[in-house]
Amino acid sequence: MVLAADVARRFYLEGRSKVEIADEFALSRFKVARVLDFARESGIVRIDVRIPGQIDAELSSALRSAYGLRRVIAVRTASDSPDSQRSQIGTVAAELLTEIVEEGDVLGLAWGRTLNVVLQSLTRLPPCTTVQINGVYSQRVPSRGAVETVKRAAELSGGTAYPIYAPLILPDPDTARALRTDPGVATAFNWFDRITKAVVSIGAWSADLSTVYDALGPETRESYRALGVRAEMSTHLFDGQAREVRTDLADRVLTISTEELRRVPEVIAMATGEDKEEAIDIVLRSGLISTLVTDAAVAQRLVNRS
Repeated sequence: MVLAADVARRFYLEGRSKVEIADEFALSRFKVARVLDFARESGIVRIDVRIPGQIDAELSSALRSAYGLRRVIAVRTASDSPDSQRSQIGTVAAELLTEIVEEGDVLGLAWGRTLNVVLQSLTRLPPCTTVQINGVYSQRVPSRGAVETVKRAAELSGGTAYPIYAPLILPDPDTARALRTDPGVATAFNWFDRITKAVVSIGAWSADLSTVYDALGPETRESYRALGVRAEMSTHLFDGQAREVRTDLADRVLTISTEELRRVPEVIAMATGEDKEEAIDIVLRSGLISTLVTDAAVAQRLVNRS
């Protein structure tokens, strides 16, 4: 047992390899492996798998399996307040980005209220390129800081930023086409095919649940609803069967296309609040998302409906 404790200390606490331990104790590495097995079986070594208390690991796993996602993080939020939920979801998502963004990545950022919290919570990123994947919101919606968000990410990583200094929604297709040829906008768009990780938000087709919905006039909102629109992501509209709904909006926005999003290896969506349950379900079923960060209440409802 003393030998087992010594071997276990070297392996688990000091990070020594089995070959190094075998040399020190004049054992074969197979004997070292058997000693480590004994240390676990006898209770000398006890292994606990722990994650932060605010993350529901079992629920995260269940939702990941239900929708076939790469990963899900279901966060137990302390309050039903939208601002509080966004703050907690944003903090956890910031930790996720710190872990999964790698040197040399091209990080695409859409804008949303939760994403703004993420960038405020981030303290570091590895060297990478940051690209804004849609324009800024119209004057009818208060400035949300889309350009500032991209610049903030670039400052943290020490990499290059490619912002889009142009509105998200234009009055007509001709204006949108003209702006896509602007050198600054065109440069950002040229990076879309090189994005390796993208972060997006999901909106429900209701007031205060989608910044795109809020930016449009009442008649336009209702005409899209009549076409079956129930969810929105980066100005892309979806019906209840998770089919993309093509409208005139597609021709007058500056944003990454769904075809380009499908080619991004990792698309991370953030959405919270039970009012967005249907919208989250729809966008997940569209196949555009690989990772979801949401609150535990919504995660449970999604598992129940899947």
